[in-house]
Amino acid sequence: MTVTYTARVATARFGGFSQLLLLWRGSIYKLLYREVLLFLGAYLGLSMAYRFLLSEPQRRLFEKLVLYCDRSSELIPVAFVLGFYVAVVLERWWGQFRSVPAPDGLMLAVRCGVHGADARGRVLRRTLMRYGSLAALLVLRAVSTAVYKRFPTTDHLVEAGFLTREERRRLDGLRSPYNKFWVPCVWFGALAGQARREGRVRDDCALKLLMEELNRFRANCSLLFHYDWISVPLVYTQVVTIAVYAFFAACLIGRQFLDPAQGYAGHELDLGLPVFTLLQFFFYVGWLKVAEQLINPFGEDDDDFETNTLIDRNFQVSMLAVDELYGDVPPLERDLYWDSVCPPRPPYTAATAAQLRLPNFRGSAFDVQ
Repeated sequence: MTVTYTARVATARFGGFSQLLLLWRGSIYKLLYREVLLFLGAYLGLSMAYRFLLSEPQRRLFEKLVLYCDRSSELIPVAFVLGFYVAVVLERWWGQFRSVPAPDGLMLAVRCGVHGADARGRVLRRTLMRYGSLAALLVLRAVSTAVYKRFPTTDHLVEAGFLTREERRRLDGLRSPYNKFWVPCVWFGALAGQARREGRVRDDCALKLLMEELNRFRANCSLLFHYDWISVPLVYTQVVTIAVYAFFAACLIGRQFLDPAQGYAGHELDLGLPVFTLLQFFFYVGWLKVAEQLINPFGEDDDDFETNTLIDRNFQVSMLAVDELYGDVPPLERDLYWDSVCPPRPPYTAATAAQLRLPNFRGSAFDVQ
């Protein structure tokens, strides 16, 4: 389930984000604690070996290696490479969210364009919206592991009511090695044309609106499928991962505390535990983990999209809109301000009048004298 914390930070105040630091589900601590423990364990293991296991000549050689690794780690542009990569992944993540097909525009076009309160009109509207829901489901089933686990075969689609047995036979019998999410869109177009010939769609403008909304819906389905097909180039992901791991492999040795008696520059103090190196590890590897989680939001991580909830909502709402709400309009009544030439503002409650009723903005130069 998506981790939502918007209500906690609805109003900015002192230490507003501090209350979010103790959350566990969806947090950076949950993603990163294994890596931090591994890095800390390896660091302390090398430190103990340096202090208690190595001979004096071996310790001098190890100290030279530490100084070399410390200088060399600065040559890896980890902040630049990682920052640009996360920006690309974040833009891709937002694009995937915007491309998730929503049937709202399509259902309004079907609701207003396909007429008839009888059984024929009802079955036309419901079938058109079922085809739209089926197209979205076939795409989500191909890109989301949670949806595929819910509907692993077309038999499950029949049991769930998205397909009839005859439609499943035709869909499975279609010889095409590609994803068949476009087939319900073809059925939708053919059925809309049939409704136009029957007079259920009363003019060509209404049919044109139906097809335009269908094309928008199909375009989102296609874009979502292409997001899953075309990934961020693998070489870029490999470069970023190697840069981060190489940097901290160098830090594992180069950030060791050396014997202050040897007089090495920058090693006058022996704290034993590399606090700021651990913070640097937390930030950089955490950044990499953010990219790892966002690059495919259709998995089963804490912050991945709730695709099954979207399927349930879209199917229920679209069927309700084109069936039970068809022709159901509340009776017309005069509004509260019918007799007012200039309608007043809607009233405030006593609790909010003093805080929320602000003067109108009339322009920055209005009061110039």
